[in-house]
Amino acid sequence: MKALPLLPLLFACLAAPGGPALAAAPPPAALEGLDALYPELDALYRDLHQTPELSLQEERTAAKLAERLRKLGFEVTPKVGGHGVVALLRNGKGPTVMLRTDLDGLPVEEKTGLPYASKTKAKDAAGAEVAVMHACGHDVHMTSWLGTATLLARTKDQWRGTLMLVGQPAEEIGAGARQMLADGLFKRFPKPDFAVALHTIATAAAGTVQFTPGYALASVDSVDVTLYGKGGHGAYPHTTVDPVVMAARTILSLQTLISREKSPLEPAVITVGSIHGGTKHNIIPDEVRLQLTVRTYKPEVRKALLAGIERIAKAEAMASGAPRPPDVKVTEGTPATFNDPALTKRLVDAVGKVIGEKNLSETPSVMGGEDFSEYGRAGVPAVMLWLGITEPKRFAEAKAKAAEDSLPSPHSPLYAPDRERSLRTGVTLLTTSALELLGKP
Repeated sequence: MKALPLLPLLFACLAAPGGPALAAAPPPAALEGLDALYPELDALYRDLHQTPELSLQEERTAAKLAERLRKLGFEVTPKVGGHGVVALLRNGKGPTVMLRTDLDGLPVEEKTGLPYASKTKAKDAAGAEVAVMHACGHDVHMTSWLGTATLLARTKDQWRGTLMLVGQPAEEIGAGARQMLADGLFKRFPKPDFAVALHTIATAAAGTVQFTPGYALASVDSVDVTLYGKGGHGAYPHTTVDPVVMAARTILSLQTLISREKSPLEPAVITVGSIHGGTKHNIIPDEVRLQLTVRTYKPEVRKALLAGIERIAKAEAMASGAPRPPDVKVTEGTPATFNDPALTKRLVDAVGKVIGEKNLSETPSVMGGEDFSEYGRAGVPAVMLWLGITEPKRFAEAKAKAAEDSLPSPHSPLYAPDRERSLRTGVTLLTTSALELLGKP
């Protein structure tokens, strides 16, 4: 594929009909090297896309990035919180700016049909062989991150301070950020003044950037509930305590936490995604297991819903005459991602001058989750920005039909970013953001 030159891409119009018009403002000097660098980034992206690794297994991915960063002159520390990478480029007095990327792929079989599609197989945590794919854009994140590192390492005369690159494992299971912090991320290394990340989004055209001040992504809690009954023959239910009926009542009662106990002005979701119980038509089982996902923004709402789930499960068990109380366990949890409003505005203003204000838009919060939130909770002003990745003509057609939701979402086997526009815009976004926050020479 012939590379798209930087200036026509960023300062004229995107090639496809319906693509957003871009401003004709001069880019930061550091971005002038992007045209020459792009073939190297394209090769890296294809390699990363073809060789994804599951959460907590990102050894080869981390090693590839660490090797490149060392060659650029970064002080690199591997194996922070698992397979995490921390790289520092010190360039005089000034702020410490952290740019974070995630490293892991997903247990998804790719169906894009791309010539560089992943055919990788791996053993999951349970020992089962699964297909693996970068179905959430982490390959775009990593390539944009390394491209920014390269440009800034080559233009140290343009900034002052410390550039801190964090390659984080296990984002997909909400564990990596906590692991890195527990391993001394902000104690063994400088605590940053700012933290920035990007995330791909298919419901926006490649070449565009979206932002959400304040709460941008929800907290995510996985809850396992086991309800205990007394099994027996389906023809003699009076001799049993039926946990299937108990589960049905519990599932319906849980929704009253949303409809009757929470303010309608506070977004939240409780979804029972899995129910397992019984083995045969005419056998009432001894127990039924439920798996829930809970999404909220505010900590107090999160706390109230989790407490409410346990209360309702116990109450329904008691009402059924259960022989023992249910087990209710929160097995995974990630707090809500809060974008510092002042920092968001500062970065949006800076990025808008480079890519054009028409290519920036505010977007509502979503109920997805991201453990990038942990860095903000650790006391660092943080912002995650959305990077559009859908080919502009395709996006325009979907938008004209009010069918943006038909575009492949993250975790879809069809997730396929418009590669070159996405990578160039990702590098531009992170490089511009870093230069805005780092000290001036």
